[in-house]
Amino acid sequence: LGGADVHAETSGVAHFAYDDEETCIAEVRYLIGMLPSNNRENPPTAPGDDPADRRGDTLLSLVPADGSRPYDMRTVIEEIVDDGEHMEVHERWATSVVCTLARMDGKVVGIVANQPQSFAGVLDIHSSEKAARFVQFCDAFNIPLVTLVDVPGFLPGVDQEHGGIIRHGAKLLYAYCNATVPRVQVILRKAYGGAYIVMDSRSIGADLSFAWPSNEIAVMGAEGAANVVFRRQIAASDDPEATRGLLVKEYKAELMHPYYAAERGLVDDVIDPAETREVLIASLDMLRNKHADLPSRKHGNPPA
Repeated sequence: LGGADVHAETSGVAHFAYDDEETCIAEVRYLIGMLPSNNRENPPTAPGDDPADRRGDTLLSLVPADGSRPYDMRTVIEEIVDDGEHMEVHERWATSVVCTLARMDGKVVGIVANQPQSFAGVLDIHSSEKAARFVQFCDAFNIPLVTLVDVPGFLPGVDQEHGGIIRHGAKLLYAYCNATVPRVQVILRKAYGGAYIVMDSRSIGADLSFAWPSNEIAVMGAEGAANVVFRRQIAASDDPEATRGLLVKEYKAELMHPYYAAERGLVDDVIDPAETREVLIASLDMLRNKHADLPSRKHGNPPA
């Protein structure tokens, strides 16, 4: 068991770890039941009793409007999938991103989501690799992808830079760009910088992108952006702190209001959070017959 813990939490070698053989075998059966027999088939459906148009009113209060307050992304996932059931892959490794298999209206989907409860949901070397591998897995078995975004950026720091965070982040970018399955993105709250781009944004080929009214799509947060954009005005002011506060409010009002992203085509629609499940199911149903061919070539050249 100790070895399993190391491989599940530290190295990421073990995708799942269980305390006993009986549970392990039951979970293997559950996993196989969600996968097609081969890459030319679609995953099996499993009709259920959970209505496709079920509202998720708890989502209205689940995600704090204050971007500095964390919450558990798993509770969001449980609210939008069938019967609240999902099977998380690499649950104990690279915990700032959640990768899980679930059903929506009886059909299998793969969900990639930032986890604000762990390191504020940033992407780092390990979480980028974890998500990239999961995206490739879903694409290999014709499993549509749903991406839930609440990301403040890539993890800063010397260790990450020396470890090649940009190179590893590019693995996730490559995986999404190479995926031909239906891809739907939902922005819950923060969507900052390059980390937002690689989380299946419209600019890299997402079929549909939706946002909650609390969305903030920007290069960085308003405070950081104001310090850069209005640096001279703040420095020349008689009261720098008051000026900074005023400019931050102006920046938020003009560039970070809920419909700014929709006005510029970054998202297709701003939706009621309570209708997220219904919107996702309708979108995936519309994209069910999507057919995309990759360019004819010997092979790709993914980041190493």
